[in-house]
Amino acid sequence: MDRIPFGIRRLDTTIDGGAPPGSVVLLSGEAGAGAREFMYTAATMNALADTDPDLFDLYYGSLSPRATSPESVHYVSFTAERARLEREMSLAFDEEIIEESSPGLHFHDLSSEYFRLSPVPRNWYSERTGTISDLGNATEERSSVPEALGTVLSEHATNSLVVIDSLTDLISAADDDLEWTDIPQLLKGISRAAYDWGGLILVHLNHETLTDREHGQLIDACDGTLMFEWESGGSTRARTLVVRQFRGVLSRIEDENIVRFETEIGEAGFDISDVRKIR
Repeated sequence: MDRIPFGIRRLDTTIDGGAPPGSVVLLSGEAGAGAREFMYTAATMNALADTDPDLFDLYYGSLSPRATSPESVHYVSFTAERARLEREMSLAFDEEIIEESSPGLHFHDLSSEYFRLSPVPRNWYSERTGTISDLGNATEERSSVPEALGTVLSEHATNSLVVIDSLTDLISAADDDLEWTDIPQLLKGISRAAYDWGGLILVHLNHETLTDREHGQLIDACDGTLMFEWESGGSTRARTLVVRQFRGVLSRIEDENIVRFETEIGEAGFDISDVRKIR
């Protein structure tokens, strides 16, 4: 396995197939700028490659000769249940994609751990979402959020795509289970283990909630950072994607003198619509 596809067709084509195996990639975005749609697309399209190859070929096309699809796709959420996320995904995708990819998308609900020390009534989340299907008795043992996340990663991250939604939630819960300084250390630990797991881990973040120093610490803890921003020009606004840093990928983009990608959201989710180059 030389590359793991993001599931973003034109981006994967531009960077020789996808991300190097063992990468932890921070999806850092302004609100509404496309980071969440990127995350949904990556999870859904990679799941679709396994559940319906013909439909995957229709919406994505052929993988790069250097790329191999992940063996499984896992979506970790701290606050939302699966039904809500699938409803949000349906706003960005053709309904057929959601239906056909769903069996290949393994969902891990950590809301019981996340809300356990909060003032939120337990019946608001535990009775509706039930236990964490892939964690056995972890919910009953009332493990902490980092412990529950670690269990999911240890059991499922090898040769897989794992989406963590989101680091912003972990940071907001820092007073309960961990301090701010633990967040970059946790990411560094995940990055260290990911090298052996050989998969791809995507971590969503709304960086508007952080100081520049805090944001820089998180960027430094990851192998790659994709920045999702709004750009204004005249009377129009456009979503853009910038590769802030990425080991094994950024050099390819620099060789092409690419400075910024304009993006779009269509029936197959997030994709690149134009490439800005240094002239």
